[in-house]
Amino acid sequence: MTSTPQITRWRDETPGTRHRNHLNNAGAALMPAPVISAITRHIELEAQIGGYEAADARAADIAKGYDDLATLVGAQARNIAIVANATAAFVQALSSFDFARGDIIVTSRCDYTSNQIQYLALNDRLGVEILHADDLPEGGVDPVSVDRLLQRHGARCKLVAISWIPTNSGLVQDVASVGAVCEAHGVPYLVDACQAVGQIEIDVDTLRCDYLSATARKFMRGPRGIGFMYASDRALARGDHPLFVDMRGARWTEIDRYEIDPTAKRYEDWEFPYALVLGQAAAARYALDVGVATARERAWALAERLREQLARIDGVRVLDRGSTRCAIVTMVMEHVDAEAVVTHLASRHINSVSSLLEYGRYDFGEKRVRAAVRLSPHYYNTDDEVDAAVQVVAELGRAHER
Repeated sequence: MTSTPQITRWRDETPGTRHRNHLNNAGAALMPAPVISAITRHIELEAQIGGYEAADARAADIAKGYDDLATLVGAQARNIAIVANATAAFVQALSSFDFARGDIIVTSRCDYTSNQIQYLALNDRLGVEILHADDLPEGGVDPVSVDRLLQRHGARCKLVAISWIPTNSGLVQDVASVGAVCEAHGVPYLVDACQAVGQIEIDVDTLRCDYLSATARKFMRGPRGIGFMYASDRALARGDHPLFVDMRGARWTEIDRYEIDPTAKRYEDWEFPYALVLGQAAAARYALDVGVATARERAWALAERLREQLARIDGVRVLDRGSTRCAIVTMVMEHVDAEAVVTHLASRHINSVSSLLEYGRYDFGEKRVRAAVRLSPHYYNTDDEVDAAVQVVAELGRAHER
């Protein structure tokens, strides 16, 4: 995978590549220049004319952002809500359901940490039962197991919620097949696409989901502190809305009455960081310009190159499972803890991060891992950057053999 004029352009438009070998795109990718410009220009405008006035002046650009986000997931602007982050979107969707004692949520053993904690909180406070579907032998949720659970428990199953890609692994779960099962049973379906958006082409119709949550900061290459969600026409028609609906999402029409917005904006809050809203919109446009299929092909090939080379190093174990693996690579080293590896990589200007047992207790428990190193390349990274990270890990391994 040699450098091309296209790769050179992407890197020229990414200032951070001049200073860092950034292999932490699953945490927060380096923003490209158009995203940075969209944010800074709006902050400058707010400083010049005022916050409310700046939002009014950029109303057309803000509205276009909904169209761009919708295009990214195969939806319409009316189905898009802008929220603080992917977890906020996930919680907004969860709060649409009036769970009661004895209700059931079906999920996977690889769901995101915060989601698992929220399920436990619903169990503790409301008596909601949480059922984890079985994994396939190769890893990832088994759609047949989901089907069996829905058949067995029937009307008690109020929601199926699945993380497309977990935070602690390169695993890609078969969320489309789970969606087909949910549709057959008439059970609402929530997909956590936090790690998917920007590295996997998304078509919400194919997923058959009622809700999808996403963030700007990861593979979409947007800013931190902003995200978005999709709410289907089916969910909107049901009258779904968050438990704590905001004055942006509803109108107070009478002393004892409110009216929810007809679109997914019912999930939004009044107060927005509009510079980040515009930055997220610019990131969506940039992703569409690059092409998510192009991004996926390059990023996944770099990740596979990384896995193959790491696996050849004595004392290194690559942890990723699944028939489909994405641009997240997790590994452990014998005799060197994950944080020490991350620190050593950082000393060579290579960004990575450690993933802890508490981030994936089912998965890491089975793998007998307390912490792993997570490396996540993206399409603007190069072969040389991947090879440099492997070389540093190999040197570290040799140093601890002495």
